[in-house]
Amino acid sequence: MAKRIVLTGVTKGLGQALTDGLIDAGHTLLGCGRSAEAIAHLSQQYPAPHQFTVVDVAQADQVVTWANELLGQSEAPDLLLNNAGLVNSPAPLWEISDSEFTQVTDVNLRGVANTIRSFVPAMIDRGQGVIVNFSSGWGRSTSPDVTPYCATKWAIEGLTQALAQELPKGLATVALNPGIINTEMLQTCFGNHAAAYPTTEQWGRAAVPFILRLSAQHNGQSLTVPS
Repeated sequence: MAKRIVLTGVTKGLGQALTDGLIDAGHTLLGCGRSAEAIAHLSQQYPAPHQFTVVDVAQADQVVTWANELLGQSEAPDLLLNNAGLVNSPAPLWEISDSEFTQVTDVNLRGVANTIRSFVPAMIDRGQGVIVNFSSGWGRSTSPDVTPYCATKWAIEGLTQALAQELPKGLATVALNPGIINTEMLQTCFGNHAAAYPTTEQWGRAAVPFILRLSAQHNGQSLTVPS
């Protein structure tokens, strides 16, 4: 059965791979991203019933407007995929500016809270749905020079476990470590060594069916996309 899927961060990297894979699998994709040009391209590539909107998830008012528009058109989503994320330019914490630290935390953490606040009440009213909060290997371990990113992904793990205790029966939330994939974000941290890892297209072939199989029985789990 086709699912209605809300996905943040659709314009590049893992989000773009998920968009292509989920639509190819026959599902309806309702996505957002910050690049107006990329959103316009996706809207042309994948017309209705799919829908793509320019939204900065760090801006609560934008997320509320987006959610109200989608929920006014149809029922609550089957899947809410909180994928949008940023990584800091690698540096020791004391060399990272307050503005950069804030930008990373606003997107990676507050952005997730904003979408949950805006979509999950409708999912609760419907009595079903799965919320997938994208974590990281750096949400379960640490490395130097990516302290802001690590901090947000560790927070996502805790947020997800606490949210799992709050959700009523029939719903689930999981923290999902996508694995190590050759994205622009990884290239920022690993440089040329990022090429040793799977492409987003290769990752998507494993990630899409894995995500689609998630259900209420997975509530509160910390999972990893199989390599």
